[in-house]
Amino acid sequence: MPEARVIPLHGEQGRNGAHRAAQAAVATAQRKSQAGNDRQDLSPVRVVRRPVAQDPVQPEPSAAELASQAMPAWEERLADLLAFLRRRASGDYQIDEFGFDREFADHLVMPTLRPLYERWFRVETLGMSNVPAEGGALLVANHSGVLPIDAMMTTVALRDHHPAGRHLRMLGADLLFRTPMLGSIARKAGHTLACNPDAERLLNSDELVGVWPEGYKGVGKPFKDRYKLQRFGRGGFVSAAMRTGVPIIPCSIVGAEEIFPMVADLKPLARLFGLPYFPITPTFPLLGPLGMVPLPSKWYIEFGEPIRTDRYDPADAEDPMLVFNITDQVRETIQQTLYSLLSQRRNAFTG
Repeated sequence: MPEARVIPLHGEQGRNGAHRAAQAAVATAQRKSQAGNDRQDLSPVRVVRRPVAQDPVQPEPSAAELASQAMPAWEERLADLLAFLRRRASGDYQIDEFGFDREFADHLVMPTLRPLYERWFRVETLGMSNVPAEGGALLVANHSGVLPIDAMMTTVALRDHHPAGRHLRMLGADLLFRTPMLGSIARKAGHTLACNPDAERLLNSDELVGVWPEGYKGVGKPFKDRYKLQRFGRGGFVSAAMRTGVPIIPCSIVGAEEIFPMVADLKPLARLFGLPYFPITPTFPLLGPLGMVPLPSKWYIEFGEPIRTDRYDPADAEDPMLVFNITDQVRETIQQTLYSLLSQRRNAFTG
């Protein structure tokens, strides 16, 4: 009978399994130990809370501001015009002793002239800081262009581009104030007759007064004499400035000579119509009313450094030689500035 073989309850496989279990337990213990060491090496995390910037509290806009912001520009202008017309109808406006109506000038005269200033002549100004922000001053400028458009453009420049938005009170010839409608409009726009008493009253009232001493000789001179200053008269404007002690501001205007190039003057027709001259230009009277449209020349207006008169005694205004010397100084300053501006201009219509 063969010998019986004993089969153990935990054979090789059991021993191997126990061995593997022991190895797994050792590895697990090592991993836990390593994880513990790693956690000890980690630095604690610090949470930084940054303050959140907050917008400043803005005041609640009023109902009028909200309506103004929502209103288109053309509607705002229309509302302003309607309010102006209501005040005119009710008589709620003021005029000064010369007939100057500020609202009339700002709401009717200036809007009419601005398109010419900004788009047609494309006027550029220089030396605006030489015009005082307050107090009386006498602005003296050259004159040209057949029609006195240069005076109108100077008015717009000072009202729209001077930091103080000053009104220019111009001294005009008697023909202007004798012309139907134009005389009334000129009075309402703030202008008055070119005479010393009116000039001195305005200057003593701290107004900015403008004078074009060449008069008809300047505005009606032929094109061949362009930018050559004519005689400045007897210096009445200098006497007015000396008596009131205000500064004289030379003003030089380039561009106005080309708007109506005058090639001839029909004096018989001028006498017939009671005019100082009857201009013949390349477009007038050949093209009829269309010939009265000014050519779109490029303009420059430069305001020079003020010439002080407060160093003189008011009685010095009676000294003809002193008055002549100051008048000549003003005229020479304007003439030299004209030459300087012309030397920098490349083209009469493009600048």
